Amino acid sequence: MSVQEDGHHGAEIAARTERRWATVSVIIIVGMALLAAFAGIHRATMPQPRVETTDPSRIHLSGEFIESNLGSVLETNGAVTVRAIGQQYSFTPACIVVPSETPITLRATSADVVHGILIQGTNINTMLVPGYVSEQLMRFEKTGDYLMPCQEFCSFGHEGMWGKVRVIDKTKFAELAKSGGRVSCVGQ
Repeated sequence: MSVQEDGHHGAEIAARTERRWATVSVIIIVGMALLAAFAGIHRATMPQPRVETTDPSRIHLSGEFIESNLGSVLETNGAVTVRAIGQQYSFTPACIVVPSETPITLRATSADVVHGILIQGTNINTMLVPGYVSEQLMRFEKTGDYLMPCQEFCSFGHEGMWGKVRVIDKTKFAELAKSGGRVSCVGQ
């Protein structure tokens, strides 16, 4: 075999290898596009199992989100429910106290425009839409303070819309909650 034939044979091998990799790449891209399309169509055609609504103009006056009902409460089954409102440019309550190693349900809504709750260092991220109740299940294993910024642009002043989640030991939380009132760390 001559040097010229050997070079031609090497070029054929390189071209064949490149075609195989290009084919594999195209198959992967098409597969990912199909998965994304399926997930998007499936979510669009499968509504949430339960949609709760509320009147944003009356949330402070009556119902679940009146001021005396905001914050954390220990339920009879040992779980914790947190109720909160997002409004320009604050969360109410601004500081939420929850126990560690406990199932927690965050129920929140917006009084004015779309807001978002993002608890930094976790995968907790939900939107607050006026007229709708957002429900997010969560659980914290470690105690500490977590920042909670609004992650949806809600107008000028958005950058100052921050809250905090304080995770404390579950026995300490039970002690704070035994009076039956709402627990928060506002002013602490």
